[in-house]
Amino acid sequence: MRKLLNLFYNFHWVVAQEAARSAQPYAGMYASFLRGNGIKAVINLRGHHPKFGWWKKEHQTCERLGIVHLDAMLDSKRLPLKEMLVALFDAFDAAPKPFLIKCSGGQDRTSLASALYLIHRDGWDAMARAEAQFQRFPYLHFPKRPQRWLKQFLLTAFVQSEGRPLAQWVRERYDPEALAKALAPGTFNGIWEPWKPSLK
Repeated sequence: MRKLLNLFYNFHWVVAQEAARSAQPYAGMYASFLRGNGIKAVINLRGHHPKFGWWKKEHQTCERLGIVHLDAMLDSKRLPLKEMLVALFDAFDAAPKPFLIKCSGGQDRTSLASALYLIHRDGWDAMARAEAQFQRFPYLHFPKRPQRWLKQFLLTAFVQSEGRPLAQWVRERYDPEALAKALAPGTFNGIWEPWKPSLK
């Protein structure tokens, strides 16, 4: 039986006792939630926002518990810049295990990041498991039209990588402009712009 907090915060293991995914624990009991699952690091996909209450609480809780807190940045409707994806892969490599990947609802950005982790970990043979991270149930991934690029990213990356490891392709070849041309029109809202940060 799933723990109540895990159910409430859309918590699931991506790889058992190694990597997990969840929503932002807005309703409190963050320390109990993290301790109860043995989490040693949090990869926050909402970016570095020290002026916001949710970020302060999350960072302070992790610091108090001795949990590593790593900030990355993804936007569910806009394509990532290369440096955003590089930061995410750096976080995967730096985070002690088990680590938690989280965004606001644990549904969209977290689905992409979890899928990317599986391919980063196990290579392109993990594509089927990676695509499963976008299931409506149990992950509650119900993408709006400009969020459909999230799942399409995997196949596009596979084709453009020409067999290279995912992280290597990102560092050496990823180009958001090229990705935009490869995706179906209307499935994203442009490329992420640093001067228009997402505060979701």
